[in-house]
Amino acid sequence: MCGFCGIKCCFIFFNSLFLASGVALIVIGALQYSTYSQMGVFAGNSLSQIAVVLIAVGVAITMISLLGHFGAFLNNSSMVACFIFILIVIILLEVLTGAALYILRSRTALLQMNQANSAMDNKARLSISEYSPEKRHAINRIQEKFKCCGADSSDDWSQSAGWGNHNAVPDSCCKEKSEGCGQDKTKINKKGCILAIKLFLLKNLVWVGAICISLGVTEVFGVVVGLCLCLDMKRKNYENIS
Repeated sequence: MCGFCGIKCCFIFFNSLFLASGVALIVIGALQYSTYSQMGVFAGNSLSQIAVVLIAVGVAITMISLLGHFGAFLNNSSMVACFIFILIVIILLEVLTGAALYILRSRTALLQMNQANSAMDNKARLSISEYSPEKRHAINRIQEKFKCCGADSSDDWSQSAGWGNHNAVPDSCCKEKSEGCGQDKTKINKKGCILAIKLFLLKNLVWVGAICISLGVTEVFGVVVGLCLCLDMKRKNYENIS
């Protein structure tokens, strides 16, 4: 009886961590959504889908974790077995996804850095050139957040039709923002936002890949504990019937 309670406590403890990771992914996805939405001015609206995927994965993990909790509290071996099966599928998907992201990272870096005429680059250059009123807030927020200026470099502002003041840059380009600081080009960031965003996305690939592999390895423990709990539940039910 004590052995069964111990396994059950271990399972509930693991499942609580699993639940916490799901909630964390939902929160991270929600926080990242605004960042990706702003980056859409340069890289297209598809980037915000990354945050949506994180939220969706977090919701799925939370629901699966709740299934495991209900199975443990109700001593329902079928629910625990279902939880284990889904968890094994998730582990395989997470490990494969993490490995694929690491493999593709270097290829993506080379591809993105060499594609000077990619859709993302062209969209960024067009946004700076137009500097339309509806995009100005997002462009300025990107330049402040990523410490960058212009699409390829700060020189892009000298050719921007929407900006007009070709002897200066927006104050959001400044290393330390202040009123009129864009007039002094010694105080501005020189790096273009295209490069800054690509480096950010590449770092995110590593981050997401590491999380996928870490979760996959950790969840193996949950599968082992879940199997032990499921077998003990069936044995206990068999003894009660006998």
